[in-house]
Amino acid sequence: METAFSLTQLWHHLGWPLVRMLMYISIGLLFANFIEALNWTRKIAFIARPLTKFAHLSPLTGASFSMAFFSGIAANTMLSEGFSKKEIPKKELILANLFNSLPTYFLHLPTTFCIIAPLIKSAAFTYMGLTFSAALLRTITISIISHFLLPKHGKTAMQQQTHLESDLQTAWQRTWKRFQRRIKKIIRFTVPIYILFYIFTRIGLFDNLTQLMADHLGFLSWLSPQAMSIVALHVAAEFTAGLAAAGAMLASGAMNNREIILALLVGNILSSPVRAIRHQFPYYAGIFKPGLATQLILFSQIFRLVSITTVTLFYLLLT
Repeated sequence: METAFSLTQLWHHLGWPLVRMLMYISIGLLFANFIEALNWTRKIAFIARPLTKFAHLSPLTGASFSMAFFSGIAANTMLSEGFSKKEIPKKELILANLFNSLPTYFLHLPTTFCIIAPLIKSAAFTYMGLTFSAALLRTITISIISHFLLPKHGKTAMQQQTHLESDLQTAWQRTWKRFQRRIKKIIRFTVPIYILFYIFTRIGLFDNLTQLMADHLGFLSWLSPQAMSIVALHVAAEFTAGLAAAGAMLASGAMNNREIILALLVGNILSSPVRAIRHQFPYYAGIFKPGLATQLILFSQIFRLVSITTVTLFYLLLT
């Protein structure tokens, strides 16, 4: 009986999440390869064309930006495929991954807002506005940096293609052939890394790390004790735990909107790095390769930290 229960737990906490993640990666990989096989990459890049043109980014990056509004995995898969086929250099790959901050934000916006709004009510609009400003700031900053770091694009190989679009059957055959080749590599990296991170979670490594961060928040003495408790919950538990506490304190009148927003922003800043390592790295390592995945997450977290800190300071000074 105990063995059956343990196996059920293992399936629910490791087996099914791993299978589900591989399913999402597979769908993203198939979708990205199918679009490329049909030669539609330039067509779907139109959304980002003004920005990519200014930033000297390729049509592939523009297509990835457009795709990120619907699927982050598909967008990253497009970048990974382009990098592996030398369509974009490593410098552009890193910049493109950061450039996708804005569509990635919009992708999660409905879910996030539906969780936040019932709990902190009117403060949700200000909080979401500030986090949106941070995402917009990241994309604009990357556009400016790319403008100076990347050479202006001439006629790329993608732009020079004049042959007719592939028919659906031919495109699917090419897609399936590439998928079979690529998915084997992804599974080889993703499965052992995901299992390793599951073991880390079971032995409490991430809990200890987040608790360590929560225990050393003395530098935030400028926040009220109530705000500190929200930050600690945000870091040591989950985002919804901090939100629940914020909602309760707002309803009781113990904290006002400004204090709630500042506490959530600080909690956001402090909790993001550990969550990025815990949740992003396993699937990033499958799409890109562990070394490159580490670099992408590192750059992403640095820019995220700087942007949210900037809007937090701005809000603090204005209010």
